[in-house]
Amino acid sequence: MSDDINQTDVPESEERLLDQAKVLSQALPFMKRNSGKTIVIKYGGHAMGDEAMAKLFARDIILLRQVGSNPIVVRGGGPQIGAMLDRLKIQSDFIDGLRVTDQETVDVVEMVLSGSINKSIVSNLNEAGGFAVGLSGKDGNLIQAEKLRRTARDPESNIERVLDLGLVGEPTEIRSHILDFFERSDITPVIAPIGSGPEGETLNINADTAAGAIASAVGALRLLVLTDVPGVLDKDKNLITDLTVSQARALIADGTIEGGMIPKIETCIKAVEEGVGGAVIIDGRIPHALLIELYTKSGTGTLITAD
Repeated sequence: MSDDINQTDVPESEERLLDQAKVLSQALPFMKRNSGKTIVIKYGGHAMGDEAMAKLFARDIILLRQVGSNPIVVRGGGPQIGAMLDRLKIQSDFIDGLRVTDQETVDVVEMVLSGSINKSIVSNLNEAGGFAVGLSGKDGNLIQAEKLRRTARDPESNIERVLDLGLVGEPTEIRSHILDFFERSDITPVIAPIGSGPEGETLNINADTAAGAIASAVGALRLLVLTDVPGVLDKDKNLITDLTVSQARALIADGTIEGGMIPKIETCIKAVEEGVGGAVIIDGRIPHALLIELYTKSGTGTLITAD
């Protein structure tokens, strides 16, 4: 049937069917591109907190599986951790966007990330018709980590000092063969960003950082970072749809990219430099944002690629 058919002569129900068929046809090249490829999704923000959006997200992940992709979900939970710490009256501070984590705090972090939150998305995925398993980065020593060391320069004395963030970690090794098993078994892993330190201690890892390290380790086609903003904005607050690594660095240097977006972009840059096909900052508040990014020409958010 021709695309230039007079739509006014087509019953409404049939018109909708035609629109759906066109969408599927236009998505075919992207389905071919993504088939057999690993997509790592950092899941957090608004999409995770809203029940209806969470169920849509689960359906989208199952669709990725059905069309041949291998999704790996890494899930954050900052607001939920904060709420639990407040309930337990445990003081929690941040330095450069990272939660200072003592033993009492890391116990709560592990309980929240590996417990109810992890199981809720696994439940949604299973209810949507898929097969999902919740993991901690400690399971099978999936994520090996060491304590994160940060430095800061005192503005008055100009002396640089080391910041002690406590039990905050950064990945040193991802044992990707564990994830290979799930790919072969058609099971979607949902990973809580908790790592094992050199002495077996539990380390709290930023979810963006964990997702980037996993994407690099498995050679992902895409790293998708869900956020609560449209993507990277220019100085006039317009969305920047595409950036190279060098362009992204320049925007950090001139202050266009600032605040909490900086560590996200740095994670994306590192992943791309380590072989990930592209990293995308996506607005998780948009229904089906994953599908729009992966299966349409224009996509959504900001795509960062190699120079």
